[in-house]
Amino acid sequence: MKVTRSRAPVRIDFAGAWTDCAPFANPFGGATLNAAINRYVTGELRSGEGVLNGRPRVTVPGQGEAELHAPAGLSVSYQTDIPAGSGLGASATLNVVWLSLAKNEPIRTREDRESIAAAAYDIEKILGIIGGKQDQYASAIGGINVFEFTETEVRTKQVGISDESTRVLRSLLVLCYTGQARLSSNIHRSVWGNFQAGKRETVDALFTLRDSAYEGKEILETGDFDRFGPLLTRQFECMKHLDRSTTNETVESVFSIAAGYIAGGKPCGAGGGGCILLCCQSPAEKPALERALRQGGVAVIDFDFDFEGLVLKIEE
Repeated sequence: MKVTRSRAPVRIDFAGAWTDCAPFANPFGGATLNAAINRYVTGELRSGEGVLNGRPRVTVPGQGEAELHAPAGLSVSYQTDIPAGSGLGASATLNVVWLSLAKNEPIRTREDRESIAAAAYDIEKILGIIGGKQDQYASAIGGINVFEFTETEVRTKQVGISDESTRVLRSLLVLCYTGQARLSSNIHRSVWGNFQAGKRETVDALFTLRDSAYEGKEILETGDFDRFGPLLTRQFECMKHLDRSTTNETVESVFSIAAGYIAGGKPCGAGGGGCILLCCQSPAEKPALERALRQGGVAVIDFDFDFEGLVLKIEE
């Protein structure tokens, strides 16, 4: 029996969200700053005698038709500990995992990862899922990066952050889950409707979001972390300008609990619920913040950064 196992991380987004979406990225160019974390979607494909009969073929967008190497059938399973509607890009990560299993080929180069990320986005586009590209690329590539988006390509700019600055950044950040899932496609429809109508508030917010991705990269590379919390807050303010549903009573209650401990923060992904990323005023504030959140009924998600990205192992 042949067993193929795949694992890919979800991401937390620091700056530039929304500008990876085609309505903005195609005409103006988008940029996002994000980090893959050690929370994963895992998948397993078993093929061989005693599983199922047949030799299935699948069509992978942008890659042509691929045969699943299953001489006598196959079984596919998935697992994740990420809550639904988290805003961490889990659905895109699932597509990255699925495609790596479908291709069932070793991942050797950056180009291999980018190819899978591009195909994962194409699948969502075909299915009519409204969203951007940062989740797929963050999952496939891993690490802390700025991704630049145009109509024809995606460019990766790795953040030149030192080991010490990475440690400090991790010591400042708290990721929590509101307990309220959100459907990002509903928010997307509203935002892009306003953008295409030329609503000034929406247009200005998107350009501010895009430009802040580069500012965030500079902050991380210089270790000027006093500016990082306010950068996150600026993202949240722009999100509110995009659409009122990016925040709600549940989201605001988390920020009320955290107010005395943080230098800034933002909802992950499209907002409206899911996870919230908070930046403490100092590492010393972190234990007290986590305690206050838990006492307020808010789940704290422990995490570290992931620098591997998509990992595929094939066992004969």
